Amino acid sequence: MENQQDNNTDVKDANHNSGWEREILEKVALAAVTEQRTARRWSNFFKILMFAYLITVGAMAFYPTFSKGISSSDGEHTAIIDILGVIAESEAANAESIIDGLRDALKDEKTKGVILNINSPGGSPVQSAYVYAEIRRLKEKHPDIPIYAVVSDICASGGYYIAAAADKIYVNQSSMIGSIGVIMNGFGFVNVMEKLGVDRRLLIAGEHKALMDPFSPVKQEETVHMQALLNEVHQQFIDAVKAGRGDRLVETKDMFSGLVWTGSQGIKIGLADDFGSVDSVAREIIGTKKKLNFTPEERLIDKIAGKLGASFGHALGSAVNSFSMR
Repeated sequence: MENQQDNNTDVKDANHNSGWEREILEKVALAAVTEQRTARRWSNFFKILMFAYLITVGAMAFYPTFSKGISSSDGEHTAIIDILGVIAESEAANAESIIDGLRDALKDEKTKGVILNINSPGGSPVQSAYVYAEIRRLKEKHPDIPIYAVVSDICASGGYYIAAAADKIYVNQSSMIGSIGVIMNGFGFVNVMEKLGVDRRLLIAGEHKALMDPFSPVKQEETVHMQALLNEVHQQFIDAVKAGRGDRLVETKDMFSGLVWTGSQGIKIGLADDFGSVDSVAREIIGTKKKLNFTPEERLIDKIAGKLGASFGHALGSAVNSFSMR
């Protein structure tokens, strides 16, 4: 009898233990299923997020982001074109971008006037000449729409080349303008190499292929040749300024020497016309309260290509002289 009772007790204990273990296993299984479902939800969420990101990047890469407020359905406006920083093909202030903005602005029927918002130390003479020529052409095509240049901190060299094409140039008293000149610079390391005992081994096909090589002695005929090139580009710059400014210029012996002047001095010698800011010129000269920026924004794919190109160009150009209107 006692043995039977003991057996019954053992069975009850076994059943109790088995139920407890089953309950634990069920909870663990349920937790695993819940965790898998949660992980699946997060996985789907991140997949959707990544897909949306790729769509956005693709759109930014292959479609240009147009300028702020391009719609002009609510009245006349002043169109703003930014020319900020160095003027170069690989920079934001490049001829293609500036010209595209100008053309878009002048195509807009509600554009009452255009302001070139300039804050630039200069840059490529070629890029500057492209913009200058296009401004002159567009002025002939749209004679009723004025194009004004407004200078903030600096409008020098290539920046002034562009400004000279405008109908009028407005400055701040402390603006820096001018620097009508061309520069080519570099370094010479011949003596340093001799002191270090470095032997220069240069192979060329063409007598002047290593023109102005910084590790070779200067050749007089090459210096004369390059100076003639600089003089020619300088004269092109001078002619452009004279054509753009006309009889407003009060020519001095230093005007085309590469010197810069303050805005106040520039007005006195005819390099600028009057004082003004983007806001005041839009409001008081052009006569609009609304301003729309037509400067095209660079596409992402172009930015990436530009960075790669700039890196390659920097490596390639480290051994040659720079040639610019700065």
